[in-house]
Amino acid sequence: MLIGLDAIPLTEARAGVGHYTFELARALAREAPADEFELAYPSVFPPFDLGEKETLPANLKAARVGVGALSRHWWSVGLPRYVARRGFGLFHGTNYDVPLWGGAATVLTIHDLSLLLHPKTHERRRVSRARRRLPLMVRAADAVVTPTESVRREVCERLRVAPSKVFAVPEAAREFFRPMEFGETVEARLRLGAGEEFLLAVGTIEPRKNLAALVAAFEEVVRARPSRQLRLVVAGGRGWMSEPIFDAVERSPARERILLTGYLSDEDLRPLYSSCSAFVYPSLYEGFGLPPLEAMSCGAPVVAGRTPAVAEVTGGAALLVNPKDPADIARALIGLLDDEHARRELSDAGLRRAADFSWERTARMTLDVYGEALKRRMRAEG
Repeated sequence: MLIGLDAIPLTEARAGVGHYTFELARALAREAPADEFELAYPSVFPPFDLGEKETLPANLKAARVGVGALSRHWWSVGLPRYVARRGFGLFHGTNYDVPLWGGAATVLTIHDLSLLLHPKTHERRRVSRARRRLPLMVRAADAVVTPTESVRREVCERLRVAPSKVFAVPEAAREFFRPMEFGETVEARLRLGAGEEFLLAVGTIEPRKNLAALVAAFEEVVRARPSRQLRLVVAGGRGWMSEPIFDAVERSPARERILLTGYLSDEDLRPLYSSCSAFVYPSLYEGFGLPPLEAMSCGAPVVAGRTPAVAEVTGGAALLVNPKDPADIARALIGLLDDEHARRELSDAGLRRAADFSWERTARMTLDVYGEALKRRMRAEG
């Protein structure tokens, strides 16, 4: 069978959805060698290089589809036409959208409902689009995938979807993320300016990541432990509505200790994850939360916001705090910084928890969802 996947998330620097799309496509192709997989995207986006060619299965290809004035309307015209012409048996919309016609069974991934549940943390136009399109896409899809049970419940309740149509399929950290010895991290730490002792935060800089609260917590840590040469390293590209966050950093009395690296490659993230004193993730809401799992995979002790999806994913192997309370975040960090045994225990627990997840497992579970979607499509077509 020919199976298509939405490749638009791969046309920009890879963050959460881009990593999900690539890792899932590669794992699917490995798990189902008798099927063909195609990552499709319209020519309004520039060509991208999948990279890692030596690790790509032969049954996985990318297709940049030429579009004209009408077919530029990708989801309603261009993609359905292409789906029908290519003869896809199934198309997986990996980022909230599926083709609205074309004859293929469709699977829709909903990573989270932040646009609906936390609209003030997003640009108004994106919120309006989600309110219009998400109910339509959920109705159009034959099956829906969410990364956690908590998002599955939200989708069923908020969008009024039958639970039998929605499947929780956990993601995973990339295979590249594994512990490094502290000495192996020296070059990256020196080049990036992280220093010997630092806290690490990773994620696109936008309101939901709650970095203003992290900065306030870090200020308390510095006041409580002034003799430590501690730094706060924030790795992530500039996102939407980020100006107030950058202003908070500039105004901070601890400004000289805060390093904003911008977007970093996996090759730079791995040594930082492996050598930080603690990884901090005070996000207000997540659908899964890949960075804490990546950090755990590298042996970092993790402090994270007490939110349903993050609690589900970390599974008792992270120190959870109230993300809206900088004092609570600071207390947790100070406790870890002062207790090497506690850091080591949390690190070991994180490594064990991260080992429960793999992209092979994600692919197998996704293939099961494909089977359900195909059955539903056959029943619907009678």
